[in-house]
Amino acid sequence: MFTQINSIGLFGMNAFPVVTEINASKGLSEFTIVGMADASVQESKQRIFSALANSNIKIENKSMVINLTPASIRKAGSSYDLAILTAMLAAQEDVAVNLNKSAFFGEVSLGGAVNPVTGALTMAIEARKNNIDTLFLPKENAAEASVVAGLDVYGVENVSQLHNHLTGKISLKPCDTYTPKEAAYQNLADFSDVKGQENVKKALTIAAAGFHNVLMVGTPGTGKSMLAKRLPSVLPAMTFAESIETTQIHSVAGILDKNSPLVVNRPFRPVSHTASAAGLCGGSGIPRPGEISLAHNGVLFLDELPEFDRRTLETLRQPVEDGEMVITRATGSVSYPCRFMLVAAMNPCPCGNFGHPTKQCVCSPLSVTRYLGKISQPVLDRIDIQTEVNPISYKEISDNEKGENSAIIREKVEKARLIQIKRFNAANMNIRYNSEIPPSMLSEICVMDDSAKTLIKNVFDKLGMSARAYDRILKVARTAADLDNVELISKKHISQAVSYRSLDRKYWGKDK
Repeated sequence: MFTQINSIGLFGMNAFPVVTEINASKGLSEFTIVGMADASVQESKQRIFSALANSNIKIENKSMVINLTPASIRKAGSSYDLAILTAMLAAQEDVAVNLNKSAFFGEVSLGGAVNPVTGALTMAIEARKNNIDTLFLPKENAAEASVVAGLDVYGVENVSQLHNHLTGKISLKPCDTYTPKEAAYQNLADFSDVKGQENVKKALTIAAAGFHNVLMVGTPGTGKSMLAKRLPSVLPAMTFAESIETTQIHSVAGILDKNSPLVVNRPFRPVSHTASAAGLCGGSGIPRPGEISLAHNGVLFLDELPEFDRRTLETLRQPVEDGEMVITRATGSVSYPCRFMLVAAMNPCPCGNFGHPTKQCVCSPLSVTRYLGKISQPVLDRIDIQTEVNPISYKEISDNEKGENSAIIREKVEKARLIQIKRFNAANMNIRYNSEIPPSMLSEICVMDDSAKTLIKNVFDKLGMSARAYDRILKVARTAADLDNVELISKKHISQAVSYRSLDRKYWGKDK
């Protein structure tokens, strides 16, 4: 007998429809899987037969050939187990329900349990695109997949439960649509804990409002890491679309919280300078997302920036610019979104004391040059805001009065974000933040008054800026104007944006 069952395949974050065909005929007992199936798929035979035996479900001894179509695409992983098992039950006419618009995926254990898989949300979205309206998958993945509109999701705990449903003995009930919680800002570190550093807080407020990249330079102990860790507390809440995007990546990586299957808090991914290029960008045989993709819609924090391998830092150039990470392997190519806010921190020299008001720097000019030289100009050009974090005074640290808390700063950021959204919607632009404004639209979006035009012309000629640096100054100035709730960019906003580009001249310029 011939039958077929729908499933969904996954390679990286690329989901694709798969039809599990089975032909069962009389003859010697045989079980063959074809359709470019790798070793993990071939091993499903042992898992499935053991699960059926331990669930007291009998399968007639027949010659079975399973074909996973399309045969031209490589199939990997254990998520095809549930579809193959269902096809075997259907082949011996042991199914009493219509499965034409149903799809199955999940791993089957030897004991008969249905184990969770990675990438369930991505596969559920692909299933709906292919007119599937009913999905059977592991129970632990059900809440994650239930957010896809128009899909009845059945969470399966074990093979016996599925068999009872398919034969009409005991029907499963579709799970309820998961309702995500609100972002838990109350559990995040607050900016009111930071003493002084008002100029840095202002720079980070602009960065948060426009999703601009930031570099903080300062001697040890000035609070660079402390400030960075508080950025998520002032970022606006994620939209539903952003939550879906971020959840897809975290699901593929297998790091979703079982109790919160939809990511609602913006990611904050601190990365050690010991990280490799593969750890940062992603990799392995079946390319997995790296830290820059896991930080999508959130913050990627690189502390001790010059301590990173220079080649590792250079891998950031393309994804920072394009918002996409493409990983190519012999088995195929995978694209992961990575629109993240890069926040980096560093000391001004190897000993860290260069520019300190009381401590002496013991580094030679050559060692300082080598230290700073690990960060190339193209990488610096992609950082919109550069700010110095200076040591705070005794008066500031002993003052019991707290500064603005994160809730107040976040309110300013959200107002500026709302202005951006309205502007981009009116212009029919598919972007979310000022940092994403394309060069072709800068003159239309970043409208300046005469004094602002004069200032930026003089600065451009005097400093010999690159075109990229010019574009980023305009974008930062646009965000500063949005925070002030004015449409026309003034001299004040350009001056502010230019001041955030001064450190590359101070530390990396000709007079460094």
